[in-house]
Amino acid sequence: MDAESLLLSLELASGSGQGLSPDRRASLLTSLLLVKRDYRYSRVLFWGRILGLVTDYYIAQGLIEDQLAPRKTLYSLNCMEWSLLPPATEEMVEQTSVVKGRFMGDPSHEYEHVDLQKVNDGDKVFEEEIVVRIKEETRLVSIIDQIDKAVAVIPRGALFKTPFGPVHVNRTFEGLSMSEAKKLSSYFHFREPVELKNKTLLEKADLDPSLDFMDSLENDIPKGSWSIQMERGNALVVLRSLLWPGLTFYHTPGTKNCGYIYVGTGEKNIDLPFML
Repeated sequence: MDAESLLLSLELASGSGQGLSPDRRASLLTSLLLVKRDYRYSRVLFWGRILGLVTDYYIAQGLIEDQLAPRKTLYSLNCMEWSLLPPATEEMVEQTSVVKGRFMGDPSHEYEHVDLQKVNDGDKVFEEEIVVRIKEETRLVSIIDQIDKAVAVIPRGALFKTPFGPVHVNRTFEGLSMSEAKKLSSYFHFREPVELKNKTLLEKADLDPSLDFMDSLENDIPKGSWSIQMERGNALVVLRSLLWPGLTFYHTPGTKNCGYIYVGTGEKNIDLPFML
């Protein structure tokens, strides 16, 4: 959700029980404006909150003019002091995949994982136990990256692609119509396309290259991993992810008001295919 319309956005997303105390809201309103100024971002998004056993992580992201360029991620424990996180790598994601359970809330906390490695000693081969230490900050970077790639959502038309390549905010976007807002095909993944590149020319024939340049949610696997609900007398559309419980996307049809927020434990629902 955009930091400039934070109070309205939090109100629209509150149907899932995801709210902030008045002092946290006031702190975020002030500090995110300072983050935007100091880091010279085009836009700052309040990404959400990852719940820890000791303290919660508040996450924000900074965007430059090109909306699909790699986003800079920052975290805070008190909504006032923000620290920049390093970009996620495949090695980080692979390394932290062995860590299970809740976050502690301490970036310097280290998880211990026992890894078995085969060692050759002449003709004999035996397994040796090696203790691998993984910092919670590394796990935080990995989880945010996975959630962004899997369930960050943007409505069709909110962004447009120029003939030269960069993606910008569509200033003429006035929201989806009521009929379009109820369709999963009207929403895209807010990231570089993956599935779109595999489509044939025939499948791409009906697509508008300036608007349909991202992957649609209707092709997500497993089918049924999204819940669409109309709230407030059909005045608000809410999408909830069942794959990453805690991710809520909201949109008011006919207006520019849209965004997503994640408030959860940072744990993926790996049992979803068996629950559908």
